Amino acid sequence: MVRLVGESFAVYKVIGDPAGRDLPLPEVDVSLPRRDTKVARGHRGFEVTGDPGLSVSEAARRRDFTVNALLHDPLTGETLDPWRGADDLRDRRLRAVDPDTFVEDSLRVLRGMQLAARLEFTIDPDTVSLCRRVALDDLPAERLWGEMEKLLLKARRPSLGLEWADHLAIVEKIFPELEALKGCPQEPEWHPEGDVWIHTLLAMDLAADDSHALPKEKRLAVLLATLCHDFGKPATTAMVDGRIRSYDHEEAGIEPTRAFLDRLKIHSLGGYDLRHQVIQLVAHHLTPSHYYKHRDNVGDGAFRRLARKLEPELLYLVSRADCLGRSPGVFPTDAQEWFIGRVRGLGVESGAPKPILLGRHLLDLGLAPGPEVGRVTRAVYEMQLDGRVIDLDGAIREARRLISEAEPR
Repeated sequence: MVRLVGESFAVYKVIGDPAGRDLPLPEVDVSLPRRDTKVARGHRGFEVTGDPGLSVSEAARRRDFTVNALLHDPLTGETLDPWRGADDLRDRRLRAVDPDTFVEDSLRVLRGMQLAARLEFTIDPDTVSLCRRVALDDLPAERLWGEMEKLLLKARRPSLGLEWADHLAIVEKIFPELEALKGCPQEPEWHPEGDVWIHTLLAMDLAADDSHALPKEKRLAVLLATLCHDFGKPATTAMVDGRIRSYDHEEAGIEPTRAFLDRLKIHSLGGYDLRHQVIQLVAHHLTPSHYYKHRDNVGDGAFRRLARKLEPELLYLVSRADCLGRSPGVFPTDAQEWFIGRVRGLGVESGAPKPILLGRHLLDLGLAPGPEVGRVTRAVYEMQLDGRVIDLDGAIREARRLISEAEPR
């Protein structure tokens, strides 16, 4: 069976054996030889004309990197390499096929970033220079996010991609929130690794390692929150009594995080409110340490209420990456381990407990529909979060008391 999957660029997917035999053959994408002419700005601003008479070299000329311009003949087993891609593959290097055609598609700059990280390749210096000259203002948010998502989910060390994003001028052209982290100082006693940018790179790799088993949407929440967690530092960093401080940088980081997510149009993913989760994780990334510092006075209710805002299991991973994302041994994770122990003991890893008392219970008690139902259920739920209500009988007893107290006398 043949199915057209890339109408704009004439890509066909061959599924099964073309001869009709019942063989377990893989799916194969077939791209017909074509001439592409740049006619407008943007990733899709090309006029495409099929040309089966193109030479192998010319047909591969519009590929982005030489390692993607290798061709294989499935009938003869021959590998065709018109642009010396095998040499670059051996040397673990990304190199542009043709400088003239490479710069016509600005998305290739971001592809270079994420491929270099995923493959752990270097990028040829001439190709770096090419990328730095490409304007990136024609890329829609969806395309930007597509390449960033690949970096976050598929790279063993996302920091490599972020470093290449800096070298390729992606950071300065597209992400001012990241650009501001470079050169932002930190107190050497707590951050001997260097500025906020270096700290963020280290934290990203730790977060990637710790979150690898999570579902996609939750892993992205951890990685994005780790990337954004210190966005508030550039605006709050100051010298106070001879020490570098960044007071309230969690709160200050909320707006730049929103701007960053807006630029990538990140909202929900498969019904999961990714945007909300990332913002809340940024706003509370120091909470495990604060709770630990005041642990003798932090009750179970604080953990349950925190779980109404975010997933504490994810907060643990972000806080842990923040803690370890500095020179080895500087900052122990005692606070984070204590925090997750309390969270798991209360069973609120993924969210707050569901309310025991529901509106229907109050209607069964004879309370008329109206605002009073909401008032009573909310009040009883607060008691539940504090541990004063643990079952339905107790919830109904407290509801009766609240209703009775509200009745005119």
